[in-house]
Amino acid sequence: MSAVVVVGSANMDFTIQVDRPPQQGETIFGRGLLVSFGGKGANQAVAARRAGANVIFIGKVGQDRYGEEIRKNLETMGIDGTGVISDPACNTGTAYILVDPSGENQIVVVPGCNHRLTPEDLQHGDRLLSGAILLLQLETPHETVGWALRRAKEKGMRTILNPAPATPLPREHFSSVDLLTPNELEASSLTGVPVRDRNGAEKAGERLLEMGCGDVIITLGGRGALWVGKGGARYFPAFSVRPVDSTGAGDAFNGALAAALAEGQALEKAIPVANAAGALATTRRGAQESLPERAAIQTLLSAVH
Repeated sequence: MSAVVVVGSANMDFTIQVDRPPQQGETIFGRGLLVSFGGKGANQAVAARRAGANVIFIGKVGQDRYGEEIRKNLETMGIDGTGVISDPACNTGTAYILVDPSGENQIVVVPGCNHRLTPEDLQHGDRLLSGAILLLQLETPHETVGWALRRAKEKGMRTILNPAPATPLPREHFSSVDLLTPNELEASSLTGVPVRDRNGAEKAGERLLEMGCGDVIITLGGRGALWVGKGGARYFPAFSVRPVDSTGAGDAFNGALAAALAEGQALEKAIPVANAAGALATTRRGAQESLPERAAIQTLLSAVH
């Protein structure tokens, strides 16, 4: 199997269970604290690995306890961590997550070293040398994301960009994106098209194609996903599960999607795999702890076919 190369963020996550989010100026009590490994890049690397892919992760951490723990965790999971760069000038990234009883979350990220990952870091030893799929997010500098996209296209890799969190993106990046995977909020932010239903999602997807993307998959949470390509739009329904925490769902979707594509699966076959992974991730608490193994994904797929 060809490798999935993931360039992105690595954090330590602090997840707090709450009965409800606090109002402005209010102090509330939480019901528990979970300290875990996170960061969209590292999460998606773990998701791709658990879905069966060979994975190379490239990111930056501090020369601190959390950075060393992140490196060891990735290697324990069978992920090539030689691209994890230690920087003594900054702290490892952290994230603070509030999760309510319905599984919805609010997240504050302190990026730390993630915002110091540079194109020069990627150029060193040509870290993108091996791999068929490049998977990126937006928790590292846009300059680095753009360089990685262009370099991957030069090398003939298939590029996937998960434009999360929702931030303005330079227009020139889109022409190097084979597959863009925004959620509803991110699709609206990038296009200015309100995405409140399937019709809005289709219009936003068409706009993103006009902006230069090869294909677009807009994830719709508990309503599934919409693929918009040059041949039109196709809807993929969600899997029915009982959610407890949606924190890792998007990362599970993207990692499993990359893994399926690295196997050579067609996009219409890979999207249900990603939907199943995303659904399963909502049934457990935490970020990386919730990411499903390949066997669980296959079991859920088999149950509905």
